[in-house]
Amino acid sequence: MQPSAAPDLADLAHTHARPAHWMATATATAAVVALAGLLQPGPAGAGTVPAAAPRPAPAPDAAAVSYPLECGGGPHTVAKRVSGDLDGDGNPETVAVVHCEAGSGTPPSGVYVLTRGKGSGTPARVVATLLAPEQHQNVTELAVRDGAVRATLLGYSSPDVPSCCPDEKEQVSWRWRGGAFVRGDQAEALGV
Repeated sequence: MQPSAAPDLADLAHTHARPAHWMATATATAAVVALAGLLQPGPAGAGTVPAAAPRPAPAPDAAAVSYPLECGGGPHTVAKRVSGDLDGDGNPETVAVVHCEAGSGTPPSGVYVLTRGKGSGTPARVVATLLAPEQHQNVTELAVRDGAVRATLLGYSSPDVPSCCPDEKEQVSWRWRGGAFVRGDQAEALGV
């Protein structure tokens, strides 16, 4: 039998537990427990209880607003609506896609931002027009993400394109900056 190259474990000093080793381990453990106790929060009920933050007002109701939309005396339809805090005040705004009702065809969309007044019971109102119906575009997708309004618009490359068949598609976004909604580029709308 060949002798082992590894030393005999009985000859290694650290394999023998001595009282000094146990004392060092116990002292280190006590120090960790004491430090953890110091870093814990105070007992429940100690100090003052923070006041609850005021709840945000509900998002404006898109159906209860008068829109700057001329439908020739006919009714309008709120086709899409989304809500989110667009100006960072903690209260949600509503973004509504509205168009005139039509028996056939695809009437152009208007995209409006709605907000409530400062006082309670103040009715919702239109504060911005992001897309006017006069631009002859339709909204197929609408979302509020990261404080921005994002939409997919369908449009026409020329007046010769039939209104049934839009031939242009673009991704757009609007973000509240400097007291107004600013239209972003396509990369921002896609979230790239």
